[in-house]
Amino acid sequence: MNKTICLSGILFGMLSVIIGAFGAHGLEKVLNAEALQTFETGVKYQMYHALLLILVSVIPKISAKAKKAIFWLLLIGIIFFSFSIYFLATNDLTAFDFKTIGFVTPIGGSLLIAAWGVFGYHVYKSFD
Repeated sequence: MNKTICLSGILFGMLSVIIGAFGAHGLEKVLNAEALQTFETGVKYQMYHALLLILVSVIPKISAKAKKAIFWLLLIGIIFFSFSIYFLATNDLTAFDFKTIGFVTPIGGSLLIAAWGVFGYHVYKSFD
């Protein structure tokens, strides 16, 4: 499981650099400043949580069960939060109205918060 968690973190990290570069260089002329800033928020949160995945994978005192729970919370949270932000920020560029799926953004954010909570609890427990 550690390998899967670590490789997922690496993949999400790599994708955040690619998506961030696309936003900075490919979208700067077609999106307004507010939409670009929104897009950038998705990139930052994706990178932060990619790094958390890598960190979780290398901490030996956290149980495999806890790591699995943290992994799934982060995986779904990143997809719901960051990717919905990418779609919402670029909404004007497509025929589909991504505002109809905007409700997944706070769900993703809640999952990311839950992942931090589970992570913090298990790190705290590991010091006993």
